[in-house]
Amino acid sequence: MSREAWDTLIINAKVVTPDTVIPAGYAAVKDGKIEALGSMAELNEALAEAAGAKIDARGSWLLPGFIDVHVHGGYGSDFMDGTIESLETITRFHSSHGTTTMLATTVTGSPEAIGQVLESVKAYREKGMPYAQLAGVHLEGPFISPKWPGAQNPNFIVTPKLEWVKEWTSRYPGLIRLVTLAPETEGALPVIAFLAGQGIVVACGHTDSTYAQIGEAVKHGLSHAVHTFNAMKGLHHREPGVVGAVLTEDKICAEVIADGHHVHPACIRLLTQTKRSDNLLLITDAMSAAGLGDGDFELGGLAVVVKDGVARLRDGDSLAGSTLTMMGAFRFVVNTVGASVEEASRMASWNPAKQLGLLEETGSIETGKQADLLLVTPELDLERVWVQGRELHQ
Repeated sequence: MSREAWDTLIINAKVVTPDTVIPAGYAAVKDGKIEALGSMAELNEALAEAAGAKIDARGSWLLPGFIDVHVHGGYGSDFMDGTIESLETITRFHSSHGTTTMLATTVTGSPEAIGQVLESVKAYREKGMPYAQLAGVHLEGPFISPKWPGAQNPNFIVTPKLEWVKEWTSRYPGLIRLVTLAPETEGALPVIAFLAGQGIVVACGHTDSTYAQIGEAVKHGLSHAVHTFNAMKGLHHREPGVVGAVLTEDKICAEVIADGHHVHPACIRLLTQTKRSDNLLLITDAMSAAGLGDGDFELGGLAVVVKDGVARLRDGDSLAGSTLTMMGAFRFVVNTVGASVEEASRMASWNPAKQLGLLEETGSIETGKQADLLLVTPELDLERVWVQGRELHQ
């Protein structure tokens, strides 16, 4: 094999790039990165023959790997377990459904429990990650509103503590990538300003903020909204509330749980129109029950019942995360909401990579980027997954 031979060559694919779709294209991978791509008519036959592995896509879509910025667990494990074994189970499960990068997301808990999550993710990243890559941690709580706890444990809700976030960011520099809080709570604005100054994305969520309070938070650095429409003050024509601010503020990127249970398809369609396709992120908000079917589970110390794939608190009946996968969310926005494959790909890959500052590494199919790739049939069934050029066998 020649010195310049490609490790993997994928041919006859509909390649989704940031600017276009190559209807009959190829992508070549070497040393974990995308080294070449283009139309089949441009493919060098000699280089193609020398490739280590040649895969005929037979007209399937070639997409960038999905990036999930809001996911709590899967296949019986939760990030709050704080163990390497749980992290491996979660990343293995979600990578088998198209997620190649994710944020380990906490729930509202004690500072000790949150510290254990930070410690375990730090250790896991240092040992090497064989499945979906953990880009860092998303702290969802404990700085949320007691009026909108959702499935968060109210016993651990506290007002934002600047000294806590300073300690966490000092002890684990660069590890915290996203923090969710209620901007209207006492002490929130200084915390938002500090986190944004550290390059950490700050989100509103589980919040009773007014429209004006969200606007003030944006001035201090808030730029994200978790699971839009869920666990936040809704839209009213005289007080637009959190939802109104998220829909109209261009500086806010909006998440949505596209499973048909958390948000009506018409409201997801509204998000695609108001946020366009460049400020909307698909997430799973998946809990440990994802992949395991119906039964009894736990989230943040609260009992959860999953029935017909829908997770709810045993007491109070609130939705408790989801059993969604990113492939499921992608399929839903295409088949039910009416987004194009290219638009859905942007919501699932490019936009989260942009929001997390990862676009130089991943989030799109471009030469020089990590070969985080998915092969998806025209019927939107996942066929193959590559993480940094390594194929993960399903």
